[in-house]
Amino acid sequence: MKRSIPRGILLLARGKAQGLAEFDSSREAFLASLAPWIAFPLVASLLLALRGGLLVAAEEFLATLCALLAPPVITEWVARRLQRERLWLRFATAFNWSQWALPPAALAALFLANAALGAGLPVPAATYLWMGLLGAYALWLHWFLLRRGLALSAWGAAGFVVVINLVTAALVMGPQLLQRALLRG
Repeated sequence: MKRSIPRGILLLARGKAQGLAEFDSSREAFLASLAPWIAFPLVASLLLALRGGLLVAAEEFLATLCALLAPPVITEWVARRLQRERLWLRFATAFNWSQWALPPAALAALFLANAALGAGLPVPAATYLWMGLLGAYALWLHWFLLRRGLALSAWGAAGFVVVINLVTAALVMGPQLLQRALLRG
């Protein structure tokens, strides 16, 4: 059977490890999986720059690049240290493509939050419910891909999800927080 990226995304989104086999483990496949995630913010940044927001556009694009590239760089380092580098390209490719499962998951979470809103939940609580459901699913998907894609233990994958997300958040938000602190001081 021929490999299918959409089938792989659907399988992984539902927690089926056989979805990993739908992705190639080549550099070209990895770069192709990154391309749309770089293209969309690049176009948005260019449009913002054309409207006179060059510095803001550059800052946002660089922050997006950090958010996109930190997880594969960190996991490649981890894979090398754990002698699982042969698994990394397939994992990283599947990870990038599986992010396309998040918009439908956001809609499903929004549907559930809206139902809770209709049942009398206050708007702020429904908003937190929506964000919590989507965040929990995104973290679970990341954990599942690390566990199955790099053949990690459940606890090892959980630990790496925490580390990867904290380092990524620090890289993305750190410069902005530092800038604010310097401007105040």
